[in-house]
Amino acid sequence: MAEHILIAIAWPYANAEIHVGNITGSHLPGDIVARYHRLKGNHVLMVSGTDSHGTPVTLRADAEGKPVEEVYKRFHDTFLEVFCNYGITYDLFTSTHTQNHFKVAQSIFLALLQNGFMFTQKSMQWYSPSAGKFLPDRYVEGTCYICGYEGARSDQCDKCGNVLEPEKLIHPHSKTGDGSLELRETEHFYLDLSKLEPDVKRFLRERAAHMRETVLGESLGKIEAEGLKPRPITRDLDWGIPVPVEGWDGKCLYVWFEAVIGYLSAAIEWSHIAGQGEAWRQWWINPEAKQFYFIGKDNIFFHTSLWPAQLMGAGKTFLKIFAGEEQALTLPFDVPANQFMNLEGDKISGSKNWAVWARDALTRYDADALRYYLTANMPEAKDSDWDWAEFVTKNNGELVATWGNLANRVLSFCYKHWDGHVPDVDVQTLRSVDLELLAVIEAGFQTVGGLIEAVKLRAALGEAMRLATAVNQYLDQTAPWSAVKSDKSEAAKTIYTALKAIDSLKVLFAPFLPFTSERLHAFLGYTEPLFGEQYTESVTDALGEHTVLRYRPPVHNIPRWAPSPLQPGQKLNQPSPLFKKLDESVIAEERARLGKQV
Repeated sequence: MAEHILIAIAWPYANAEIHVGNITGSHLPGDIVARYHRLKGNHVLMVSGTDSHGTPVTLRADAEGKPVEEVYKRFHDTFLEVFCNYGITYDLFTSTHTQNHFKVAQSIFLALLQNGFMFTQKSMQWYSPSAGKFLPDRYVEGTCYICGYEGARSDQCDKCGNVLEPEKLIHPHSKTGDGSLELRETEHFYLDLSKLEPDVKRFLRERAAHMRETVLGESLGKIEAEGLKPRPITRDLDWGIPVPVEGWDGKCLYVWFEAVIGYLSAAIEWSHIAGQGEAWRQWWINPEAKQFYFIGKDNIFFHTSLWPAQLMGAGKTFLKIFAGEEQALTLPFDVPANQFMNLEGDKISGSKNWAVWARDALTRYDADALRYYLTANMPEAKDSDWDWAEFVTKNNGELVATWGNLANRVLSFCYKHWDGHVPDVDVQTLRSVDLELLAVIEAGFQTVGGLIEAVKLRAALGEAMRLATAVNQYLDQTAPWSAVKSDKSEAAKTIYTALKAIDSLKVLFAPFLPFTSERLHAFLGYTEPLFGEQYTESVTDALGEHTVLRYRPPVHNIPRWAPSPLQPGQKLNQPSPLFKKLDESVIAEERARLGKQV
């Protein structure tokens, strides 16, 4: 029976371009898993969007002297371009600055308030008399009173990792030059996470079989050591979602609280845009649905502890407020958070241009070549490192030599010697060596599929490449290149078997290498595509117009995660190489680009 699979991917801040670390950290692994489940015939909904609110966005707008909405939309458009060109197949990539998201986020807030999980409390916050406003935490810097780091924010020191009390910050100053600062009292809503701590701990223990040790260890370990403490969920801001309580003008929902609600609001928006009515309920009010959250390690606690707490705290009351009925919301199934990808031994830094920018890389390299290296080097259990020499080595030695050459030489040889058709052999006459190879490849659907379902994507890709190596070894053993001259019928059996194996491998590689798998699919004579199409669409609501990225499935959405159906005599199309060999000179050229001003 087909499953409902939600693929929820971290929302990028609209303050910087996407780099390869972002791609391999969340967007690419989510897409691989989504494509696999689509090939299996499961009901997939993959959502994310631009995090349009929060101080990183307003800081960027202030630095450029432009309206926040203009800045967020500019970066949003670049995100759509990147994801289209990398083949990140979002059913909906939207934004948090939509009327729908405002409504859903405010409904979650009101449900938590009604259920008794919030309280108000006064605290001290830095105020700029010259600007006439309270300054968000990221706007205020000073010296950490614990470790002496001079670039600490008023709420947290990134060097020692400690949460700070704003009034103890040494030499506080505004990052935007808003004059001298003074502490003033302000009032905010707090989410009383301590009341939800038992439920969160129980949830984490129930998910232990699905979650990575690094994820579970950090989440439960932090709760056991520190407990879940109340956190403020409002801020004195003029850009964001207004607090839906009378008398709280000038305050908005804190971005950490409202951005994660986007996973739910995006599903609801998709239902409405796609004309699917209330279809979002199949992923959100369905205890059998499986929700996967793809994020970086810096967001683990928000997704494993705080987000489940919000969902459990809002409970059935959210739906009563939002849709007039009482039902519980589905909780995350797995949070396969990745670690970080570094670059040539150093941490990626946008300000220093020490990055491989996603859009720029596509001007020189094919998407599947980048996807292959980013998967083979994915930081699943520990930080990894993008190394240009390794990129070239893996492209030439694995992608081109092992898989690309296998597909191209067999198809080209067949196209030439069998007049553009699959050899018309009697399958009952296949030899034991042929049947053994096909059995090995067929078993790969279980092995590779199981690894993808466990979100062990590096291992899954490695297994697919191992199977490609097995086909190369089979060809070395049977030598059809010479057999065709002396016994064409025997060569025909070999080429038919190899084509069947390649046809199956095409599917095994498809979640990782969708563009070249689609081309190979066409070379083999199929007319129905493996995957659907991506496109952008403009949507208008009370907040204005925003552009979304969407995915249209194939007209005949046939499950394809199965061994090759290739038939003897099937017509082929003229093949061509799938991948490009890279000259080693690109290593020095790419390293020379790093760190230069752009």
